[in-house]
Amino acid sequence: MLAYFVDNFDPFIFRLWDNFGPRWYGFAYVMAFACGFLVVRHLARRGYCDLPPARVSDFITWAALFGVLLGGRLGYVLFYRPEMLREPLSILRVWEGGMASHGGMLGLILFTLYYARKHKLSWLNLGDNLVVAAPLGLFFGRCANFINGELYGRATNVPWAMQFPKEILENSAEQDRAIAAARAIDPALTDPEQIIAAARHNSHLTDALRGILTPRHPSQIYEGLLEGAILFGILWLVRTRTREPNGVLSGLFFVCYAIFRIVCEMFREPDAPLVGIFTRGQFLSFFLIALGVAFIVVAKVRPSFPLSFRAESGNPAANL
Repeated sequence: MLAYFVDNFDPFIFRLWDNFGPRWYGFAYVMAFACGFLVVRHLARRGYCDLPPARVSDFITWAALFGVLLGGRLGYVLFYRPEMLREPLSILRVWEGGMASHGGMLGLILFTLYYARKHKLSWLNLGDNLVVAAPLGLFFGRCANFINGELYGRATNVPWAMQFPKEILENSAEQDRAIAAARAIDPALTDPEQIIAAARHNSHLTDALRGILTPRHPSQIYEGLLEGAILFGILWLVRTRTREPNGVLSGLFFVCYAIFRIVCEMFREPDAPLVGIFTRGQFLSFFLIALGVAFIVVAKVRPSFPLSFRAESGNPAANL
């Protein structure tokens, strides 16, 4: 039998004391916002973005707070965990994880529309440059999911399959077996969360879990590569090597992300009830495809271009 890798990383980068300290999940968001700032500022300096470079930090900061964090958290609650509405304070515990990329996208759309109207900028142009940076945030987010051992894949026997200890929190039969195996090693280990934490430092306990856990697809890695790295490469090349009307990149982002998400969901264990034959992520992605097509059609029918492009060509097309 293959000795599958057990994904049981410590969610803390380091601990200041007990259960307090910086987490990889939070660090992923810091990296996402930092990279977003650098990418959008670079595009603004090159003339692809109508937003002045000096105002990029202001835009990214508010987009992070009201678009990504607020939208992503509310999207998670509404789309995946509506029962959290019965305990409103639980919605604020973002450090425990629980963000929805579809909710974050909707939040960014609404915030970008508000910001563009307030500062008299092209909404479509602002969005086109923001979506170039967005896949980097998705990449870091999936890396954090992998480190946390959450949102794991479906059962498989491929050679690169991995085992995720958090599985025992969802499977009562495996939980009972894990508790029995852990008590044989240390009688004090009777709680699943305690067993998962102890296994990070106890090789005997890790070996015991290896015989209980199901080998699964590391779907977080698949999503990080497709929705993150590859999608960023596609959008970066289109942004910097072509001159598309405002709105085309936004539409391309929605369509490509949705297709990649639908594919990845085929390997990911559903984390919410199915919608017919589709996972919740696949179902929501179909709406993104329709939205993306709409953006592209509007961009082609009523073309407008970044201010720097119009200055070079003398095109007086109005901003949208």
